[in-house]
Amino acid sequence: MKVGYSTITWGGVVGTAGGVTSVKDLFYQAHGNTEDALRDISAAGYTGTEIFDGNLLEHADDPARLLGWLSETNIELVSVYTGANFIYGDILADELHKINRAAELAAQFGARRLVLGGGAQRSGGPREGDLEALASGLDRAAELAAAHGLESSYHPHLGTLVETPAALARLFELSTIQFCPDVAHLAAGGGDPAQLIRQHSSRLAHVHLKDIELATTSFQPLGSGDLDFTDILAAIREAGYEDWLMVELDSYAGHPRAAAEISKRFLDNLLAA
Repeated sequence: MKVGYSTITWGGVVGTAGGVTSVKDLFYQAHGNTEDALRDISAAGYTGTEIFDGNLLEHADDPARLLGWLSETNIELVSVYTGANFIYGDILADELHKINRAAELAAQFGARRLVLGGGAQRSGGPREGDLEALASGLDRAAELAAAHGLESSYHPHLGTLVETPAALARLFELSTIQFCPDVAHLAAGGGDPAQLIRQHSSRLAHVHLKDIELATTSFQPLGSGDLDFTDILAAIREAGYEDWLMVELDSYAGHPRAAAEISKRFLDNLLAA
């Protein structure tokens, strides 16, 4: 398997300001320096990365700069992360416009995969039909990704409609979208990550690895939390998945490169066992 690392740790995730008043312009963005992130990721021994759609948008008018950094660091842009609310009919067309732009950028910069997040939680709780709307929106987003030559998958996440194992199972009944397990989010939602990967192994298309301290819901470098990565990797292999493992960490109290190095050492030892 190949091992990559997301640029999110360098600055954490924010959003593009234009999205405050125009949904079609609402992209994810890591606030840190992408060049520094790529050089640190490469120095830590990774060979791939995942970047937010908004960070690609920053380089849309001068793609040679980002492509140059990727070439100089010998880092492959594997995947691009995007997402939407998906449940509000009045804005869905603008959200899909944004996702199409994200897919266009991902293809332009050589990515293979589009990772989709989202499914809004309403202030008053979910309404009847929300999960069905999410499923329909994800299927339409997957079609947009495919039109640009990209594989797509859904990333269950705390704070969305799909936090729990039951919600994930129901979504997969309603949608044909592939599965990007984030093992820390699956655990925080009350699931056993390895069991869920086995349960939905036919959908496995991309993998996010991070650890978590469950008592505090604090995300950690690999090996620093409560997850059983021996069983998680066994489940991934049982599914016949031999592709990219994307390590991700939303934030870190120390230098982001130090967190990347901790996770790389831990994962290298597991993969060699």
